[in-house]
Amino acid sequence: MLFRVDPTSTVPLFDQLAASVRTELARGTLRAGERLPSAREVAAALDINIHTVLKAYQELRDEGLIDLRRGRGAVVTESAGLPPELLAAVRALVVEARRGEVGVTTLTALIREEYSA
Repeated sequence: MLFRVDPTSTVPLFDQLAASVRTELARGTLRAGERLPSAREVAAALDINIHTVLKAYQELRDEGLIDLRRGRGAVVTESAGLPPELLAAVRALVVEARRGEVGVTTLTALIREEYSA
């Protein structure tokens, strides 16, 4: 499993890491019951602080996407997967946004605005 972060981004590293896990869940790359790499492994692979990884994992736990257990590590919960219809709708939205030359920043802002309405 490949998590990515951009140290030059203004988005905090823990947010980037959590978003990377959410993306893998949405794509179906990660499935219920699968274990995430240990915080130590992720921190070493990405050359970031272990507490940054733990903060991302705690955020994902608070969202109900993963379960954190001593000795078992981080495990994807049964309720973490997105319905296939939602994933298809997101893909269609991205296709339309690209066709209309709407940038990712604008599209994200529109989604956030709509979500909080």
